[in-house]
Amino acid sequence: MLKNFRKNLLQLFLIIFFLYFLVLVFLYFYQRNLLYHPDENNYSGDKISVEIKKVKIQTSDNIDLLGWFHKKDLNNYKTLLFFHGNAGSLENRIYKLNHFQDMNINFLIIAWRGFSGNNGKPTEQGLYEDGKSAINWLAEKGVDEKNLILYGESLGTGVATHLAQNKNYAGIILETPFTSMVDAAKTFYPYIPVNLLLKDKFENHKKIKKINSPILILHGEIDQIVPFTMGKKIYEIANEPKYSYFTKYDNHMMEYDEKLVLALKSFLKSLN
Repeated sequence: MLKNFRKNLLQLFLIIFFLYFLVLVFLYFYQRNLLYHPDENNYSGDKISVEIKKVKIQTSDNIDLLGWFHKKDLNNYKTLLFFHGNAGSLENRIYKLNHFQDMNINFLIIAWRGFSGNNGKPTEQGLYEDGKSAINWLAEKGVDEKNLILYGESLGTGVATHLAQNKNYAGIILETPFTSMVDAAKTFYPYIPVNLLLKDKFENHKKIKKINSPILILHGEIDQIVPFTMGKKIYEIANEPKYSYFTKYDNHMMEYDEKLVLALKSFLKSLN
C-alpha cells in the first residue's frame, strides 16, 4: 500500500511538473503578447482640441512610425516628446494632449511599432530605436537636446529612462514608472522565474542614476498594475533636481485633473 502511495505521489508530481513546464514554455514564447496590447482601447471618443499635424518618422530599420506633432514655437518654447504606455493608440491619449495646449510647449507623440497601424512588432530594443528616431526627427527640425523634455507613460518610462542616460535634456517626466519589468512581472506571476524567462527587461532602476536632467515622478498609491512602491523607489534613487506628484487615490491611469496639470505646469516653468 505504501509502495502504491509513493508511486501515485510520484506520478502526481510528474504531472504537476509537466504542466508547470508547459506554462513556462507558453509564457516564454507568448510573453510579448502579454506585455504589449496595441489593440486595447481605453478612453475612446475624445475630441482633440489642440492643433496637431500627422507625421511619419522613419526608423533605422525602415519602419514608418505615426506621430502627432504640435508646433507652437520651436525657437522660444521647449518641446515635449511623449512616449506612451503598452496599450492602446494615440487617440487614447487625447485627454492628456488637450491639456498641453495651455502650456508653452511644442510636443510630439509617437506610436510604437505595431501600434496605431504601424508595421513591425514591439520589443525592448525596437522601442528604444523608435524613441531614438523621434529624437533624431526633432533634431532635424532644429530641436536641441537642451530644449527637449522626455515624457514617459508607464511602459514609456522604460524608453525615456534608457534614452535620457548621460544626456543633457531639459527635463524628464515619468508617469507611473516601474523599477524594472522583471519586478513588475513578479507582481502578476510570483511563482514564475520571470528573471530567467523575460526578454524585455526595461531596467529603470539601473539607469535612473545616469540621468542628470531635472526629473518629475507622477504616481498614484492605489496603482493596481505598477505598485506605487516602484514609483517611490525610482524617485528615491533619482538624482537632484527631482520633484514628485504622488496621490492617494490615483490608479494606474492617473486622473488628469487640475492638480496634476498644475504639477506639470510648475515643473515645466522650473525648466525655463
